[in-house]
Amino acid sequence: MALHSKDEALICKVFPSSLGPVAMRWFDNLKANSINSFRELTQAFGSRFVTCRRVARPLASLLSLSMQEGDTLKTYSDRYWEMFNEIEGDFDEVAINTFKLGLPVDYGLRKSLIEKPVTTVRQLMDRIDKYKRVKKNQQGKGKDKIIP
Repeated sequence: MALHSKDEALICKVFPSSLGPVAMRWFDNLKANSINSFRELTQAFGSRFVTCRRVARPLASLLSLSMQEGDTLKTYSDRYWEMFNEIEGDFDEVAINTFKLGLPVDYGLRKSLIEKPVTTVRQLMDRIDKYKRVKKNQQGKGKDKIIP
């Protein structure tokens, strides 16, 4: 689009190619001849979708997560990574430590992470997956729940 920034008609025609399904539905439902310029198009788009922007979560959000009674490692890690992905920035070390601290003190994975620390989020994810597989093979499905 930058190459054709002087040709407003072309820019307006190319604009939809950058939209996802929800925005595309909005675009398709615009009334014919209701937009007269690219500026009007971007203003209409901005006013419609400004409320759909995701607000980045603060890093402290990770500190509130911990494995709860009845949680499996899968439910805890799924919840953790969902929250982690909503935080902007490079916080691998914090992510590794907060995940580990969210596990119960006597949990095997926590002990493993203390004895043999990981240095990247990828290594942490791999260790979690390995632990889940070993746990599933050793004890059967559902046995990695926290029991009061």
